Formats: sequence, C-alpha cells, structure tokens
Amino acid sequence: MKFYYDLHIHSALSPCADDDMTPNNILNMAKLKGLDIIAITDHNSCKNLKPCMEIGKELDILVVPGMELQTMEEVHVLCLFKTLDAAMEFQGWVYSNLPKIKNKKELFGRQFIYNELDEIVGEEEIMLLSSANVSIDKAYNKVKSLEGLFIPSHIDKESFSIISNLGFIPYNLSIKALEYVDLIKLEKLKIKGFIPDDVKFIKNSDAHHLGLISEKENYINLNKRSIDDFFAYFD
Repeated sequence: MKFYYDLHIHSALSPCADDDMTPNNILNMAKLKGLDIIAITDHNSCKNLKPCMEIGKELDILVVPGMELQTMEEVHVLCLFKTLDAAMEFQGWVYSNLPKIKNKKELFGRQFIYNELDEIVGEEEIMLLSSANVSIDKAYNKVKSLEGLFIPSHIDKESFSIISNLGFIPYNLSIKALEYVDLIKLEKLKIKGFIPDDVKFIKNSDAHHLGLISEKENYINLNKRSIDDFFAYFD
C-alpha cells in the first residue's frame, strides 16, 4: 500500500520556524494535505514530539519521533526512532554535547515548547542552532545503538550537507537512506560517484512554514502503517 509522507518538519521549537508551527497546526495541515506519515525533526531537540504524537493518533497520522541533528562538522542529519523514549534518550545525549550558549531570541527567534492544546508550556533557553560536539561517526553509532534510522539531510544542498561539508559519504557508515531536494542535482551526484549503492532516497519538505509541508506526492510502500513496518522498509 502507498503511504504518503513528509519526514522533515520543524515545529516552532526550531528558532528558524514560524511561530504558527504548533503541534495542532502541523498535524491538521498534514491531514489536510493527505499525508499518512510525518516526522517532527526540530534542530537538536525533541521537546515537541509528545504532543505531536498524541495529536497524530487522534488524526490517524503516524508521527515518527525524530530530530535534525547538527554535528560538529556542521552536517545536518535526520535521526528517526521507533519510540518516544529512544528519541528522548538521544536528546539527553545531544544536550550533554551542546555548547551551553543561551539563545539570542531577538536574533535567531523563539524556541517554543507546547502541549497538546498548543499552549506554550516553556521556552528552550539553549541555542539549538549550535553544532553538537559529536562527530558524524559518533552520532551514527549512538543512533544505531538506539535502533534508530540515520538519514543525512538534503545531501544535494551547498550547505549543512554531508557531501558539501565532508566531500563524501564515509564508507564505514552503513547508510540506509539519503534525503535529497532536487532530482537533477541528485542524478549529478550519482554520476560523480558520491552515492553508495543500495540506498533509498526520500524527498521531504524541510518545512519551517505551514504552507511548505509536503503535498500528497512522495510515498513509500508498506504492508500497513505502523512504526515497525516503517523501519522495516529501510532495512
């Protein structure tokens, strides 16, 4: 069966996202657009996952718990997990490796934490746009230890991507999937030999605004819409 997805969506916890990227607004927009599976992937934090997952159950949308990690190489990686507990354990590890720099909200934006009613229940004070003091290798190993999925973000972009920043995809990492933005650029990377064999490709919105959440166009084939089937697809 076809299940339509968008696995790269930022809530208002990410300082660069609009303040109207609240849990209910995101999930209702995803429902309106006909999406079946989404992932909330805020920068270096998972603190809005719980309300999004609860609302997703009500709207019959599978919400995959995740984060967009920024490594010490300034590479963005989607880190997806089977459970909220695993995601929160990963967050604790990331927070322990983030610089203790206070967010400059007037410069970078606010970092709002919500409940399931879209009420602001807190504001993250640590600047989430910093690079965590962890390498690509260490991040990969930590995600795998939590049975998670490690997907380098927007590999065809000229900044914050594994290829633009490292110049290659490390051969020692068993990458199962890559995110791309533009098909033509992706094909050029394939021709140049940057892409490993037997890897799946996903195209997401990287939405920081409600209107940018993906339309009903990108899909994966699963037997049923479940977290286990979702992860099995990438094995």
